[in-house]
Amino acid sequence: MARTEFPVRLLRRFVETLSDEIGQDTFSAVLSKAGLPREWAKPEHLSALNDVQAAEEYARLQSALRTYYGRGARGILLRIGASLWRHLLADSSFGIRAQASLLRGLPKSFRRRQALELLARILAAKRGDITVHTLDLDLLLVDQASPTTLNQTDDAPVCFVTHGLIRECLFWAVGEEHDIEERACGAMGARRCEFKITIGGRP
Repeated sequence: MARTEFPVRLLRRFVETLSDEIGQDTFSAVLSKAGLPREWAKPEHLSALNDVQAAEEYARLQSALRTYYGRGARGILLRIGASLWRHLLADSSFGIRAQASLLRGLPKSFRRRQALELLARILAAKRGDITVHTLDLDLLLVDQASPTTLNQTDDAPVCFVTHGLIRECLFWAVGEEHDIEERACGAMGARRCEFKITIGGRP
């Protein structure tokens, strides 16, 4: 069975964004309370990881944040995801940035799916890990790998960073907020994580 991967460069950006959002002192407290090594916050530690180790650390960091903040974790992780989008886009290859520039010139009705497919290209460790589908008038983003849920069990969806990324990606593309629902989550026992984006009758 293939092991879950998450690109180390994305983990590095996630850690930087997390540190900016909650502050270095609080970040250290989160790691300490979860019994995680404090060097996890250091760039030199991250550069020594491979993509399998990065996936494990990505999941454990988010689990630590959910434990530390309790009900407040959702809002914090959504904000981190939203902030992460623009960093990841700026860090992307020339090809992806060129695609992003072309996308902004399309009619609005075409931009949403194109933007989600762009996000999928940025996030996926391997082709096919993340796919985008049309669901009647709405859209569905399917994360087959779902590194957030690696070794995690919960009775509610936990992929708040991915949710925040989707939300900000769509706002960047069309300048509108969208209703997004994680309707299946690996932490709840699903085989994959599914995010439904409600478009309805929007132009």
